[in-house]
Amino acid sequence: MDSPKISIVVVSGSRERLQMAAMMASVGAVSGNDVTVFLSMNALQYFVKGHDAPAPPEGPFGETMAGKNVPQFKLLFEQAVTLGDAKIYPCSMAIDVMGISEDSLEPWLMEPLGLTKFLSDAQAAQVWSF
Repeated sequence: MDSPKISIVVVSGSRERLQMAAMMASVGAVSGNDVTVFLSMNALQYFVKGHDAPAPPEGPFGETMAGKNVPQFKLLFEQAVTLGDAKIYPCSMAIDVMGISEDSLEPWLMEPLGLTKFLSDAQAAQVWSF
């Protein structure tokens, strides 16, 4: 039996949503699931090398999380790739709109991907959006 497929669309730049998406990706990947993440819009800026500004909290939980020993969402996404073989794709349209070069993105990201291809690949998967 094939491992379940999990496809995650991440467009929010809020701390809570980025954190939950990263937790789903990392836990899913290290549990043997086929995990694919699509980063676009407000989320993509956090995956540019050297972007160290924290994601803004959406509410009280995000504010509380900042003062606790919670693994950072970027670390969890990277661990999903290195420990569980997840595939994390930056959105090709968002890269163009934001004027980001592929070389400026984190090295553990895959080649940019379009939404049409992502959705085609996600047909038999659980799809989550953050």
